[in-house]
Amino acid sequence: MIILGIDPGTAVTGYGVVRARAARVGGAELIECGVIRTRASEPLAARLADIYEGVRDLLARHQPEALAVEDVFYARNVRTTVVLGHARGVVLLAGQQADIRIYEYPPADIKKTVTGNGAATKEQVQFMVMKLLRLRSAPEPADAADGVAAALACLLRADVTRLIEAAR
Repeated sequence: MIILGIDPGTAVTGYGVVRARAARVGGAELIECGVIRTRASEPLAARLADIYEGVRDLLARHQPEALAVEDVFYARNVRTTVVLGHARGVVLLAGQQADIRIYEYPPADIKKTVTGNGAATKEQVQFMVMKLLRLRSAPEPADAADGVAAALACLLRADVTRLIEAAR
């Protein structure tokens, strides 16, 4: 199973593509990670189009079975929350048009699943992503690691669900 994880943002959208290894529960390998960058000088609509096209390209290249998207967090600045919602919207639209399963997770749930702490720092998330995937170094920038963490959270939750179902 291939999962595309997305950490939406209007300036930097992080992503990670992870493949589950059938050999063991929780086993995964990193296929690709990175960021989709937009220019602050561009109008919001143009930036959203860039994010949408970037996600569509990832979906076409990797053909994932699932899309894991970080849910909206509530920033002190309401405008930040609203603009982030726009970025999430184009990511969700791309996933819907690709006709794949979409999973949305609050940031604290992703952090808790990957690190064991819902209030983990970006550095802790990067470290655990590196350890879980047995990488030589942590994904950079942190937004890319957050995208990978979203994909891993989806994978780890799927493994737990399968184990519970198998126990019944």
